Amino acid sequence: MSNELFTRLEQKVTSAVEALELLKMEAEELREENTRLKQEREEWERRLTGVLSKLDEIESTETA
Repeated sequence: MSNELFTRLEQKVTSAVEALELLKMEAEELREENTRLKQEREEWERRLTGVLSKLDEIESTETA
């Protein structure tokens, strides 16, 4: 009986360790995706700022 309990505990620990490893891998993938999305957002912000600046220039030359 004791050996059976030990075997079940060992299986549960092994399963828990495997689940933790998968979660670590998923967390790393999400960190990488988050970094990529932040860079993409920054690029869009730069481009949008450039377009808005050009529109402001056009507006200011029309009112002058």
